[in-house]
Amino acid sequence: MSSIKVFAVDQPGGDFRPMAVGLPDLPSDHVEIEVESCGICHSDLSMRDNEWEITRYPFVGGHEVVGRVVAVGDQTSNHSVGDRVGVGWLARSCMRCSQCLNGDQNLCLRAEGTITHQNGGFAERVRCHWVWAAAIPDSLPSDKCGPLLCGGVTVFNPLIQHNLSPTARVGVVGIGGLGHLALQFLNAWGCEVTAISRSRSKEENARRLGAHEFFATSEDPELESVAGKFDFVLNTTDAMLPWDAYVRALSPKGILHTVGAAPKIEASVFPMIMGQKSLSSSPVGSVTTTETMFGFCARHQILPDTEVFGMDDINDAFKRLKETPPLRIVLKR
Repeated sequence: MSSIKVFAVDQPGGDFRPMAVGLPDLPSDHVEIEVESCGICHSDLSMRDNEWEITRYPFVGGHEVVGRVVAVGDQTSNHSVGDRVGVGWLARSCMRCSQCLNGDQNLCLRAEGTITHQNGGFAERVRCHWVWAAAIPDSLPSDKCGPLLCGGVTVFNPLIQHNLSPTARVGVVGIGGLGHLALQFLNAWGCEVTAISRSRSKEENARRLGAHEFFATSEDPELESVAGKFDFVLNTTDAMLPWDAYVRALSPKGILHTVGAAPKIEASVFPMIMGQKSLSSSPVGSVTTTETMFGFCARHQILPDTEVFGMDDINDAFKRLKETPPLRIVLKR
């Protein structure tokens, strides 16, 4: 059994500290990855603090992992030692159910998370089933790719899921860690993009990232001036929104899609029926969608706005995340 260095926390709200953990023999259908960088997102903070009451301690977070394959099981395909790959929220799925066989591995009911069922990427090495190691194009820098494996594919997946037209008029609600990537994707997709935020404090940055128009809800809480405007509205926030107002903002056959974990959705049905409008949602994307996203990012040079910390400075990074979060944080070994 080999041993690696990880950064683990022993109790809710505690500090991460270095420790050594043993690695058993590599499963025949898994790959082992030497970590180059690993993003931090709010899910890592929630797991550290056991907000979802599923955390097992000592906890090793990190589900935005970028690194090089250093070992492969004898029943793996597609990967060789030296390949640069990424591992996101999921580390494995059953590969037998209809979802997996249809290419929707992210919807597998027996899927296992990178930080919920094993040690994550705050470590020297991490493991996953070979299918879940997504190939990364050479042109994308390692210290920028991590957030694409979580926030990036979360907002890219709806474009694929709904076969979004490049002529669509799209509103993006929230210009944070998810929204700032959604603006870039949708602009490169060819859509007419409107950034939607509470105030105009983020307007300049939103336009830099690809928004053609900007809408401040503090100036028009009922969204009356954009009624019937959007073919697609993508909610990236966890806020309780005025859902009926957003339904009114949809054009006939429009879709209100949420990837933000809002507490609930309350919307009047009759306006939806009359306009043939719909609500939808999605989690992270499949492996194929993730690799498609990486190719799209390489073609259009789409990258997240990141702040980089050394892996040894992990506690400073979590403090930054909790107190004054930038768009995305990355730990670099």
